[in-house]
Amino acid sequence: MNAATAPVVLRPPWQKFAVDVKPSAIDGHGVFAAEPIRQRLKIGEIRGESISVTEARIRATRVERVMIVELSAKKALDFSKSSDPMRFTNHSCRANARLCIRQGRVEFYALRDIAPGEEITVDYGDTHHEGRLRCRCGAPGCRGAL
Repeated sequence: MNAATAPVVLRPPWQKFAVDVKPSAIDGHGVFAAEPIRQRLKIGEIRGESISVTEARIRATRVERVMIVELSAKKALDFSKSSDPMRFTNHSCRANARLCIRQGRVEFYALRDIAPGEEITVDYGDTHHEGRLRCRCGAPGCRGAL
């Protein structure tokens, strides 16, 4: 395939690097780098439905896969209906990226260089699971629970 016949990959402007969503050894589906990503650069972000934290906590009890981030004590974003690939970012106790809440947006930045094919992970930190969910990251020094 040459440049004239190569497929054009369209991505929203907030998705700075090409990524693939595919099955993950950690859990369900994950997001994988489709090109080299340099340390400290923004990988992308997730857009979602703005809801109250109260509503977010109610929704978290109703579904098996929670795709919600609390932005503040009152506001949260639900990504369950988002088409943004970064919503599939799995947890790892030895993450290669970080989640940053900036001006009401959920952004992802590389903590180190990430190679093509490598799963992009973040440390979820405190979750609604309160240590009751077994961690499946498999990283050396894994905390064992979320």
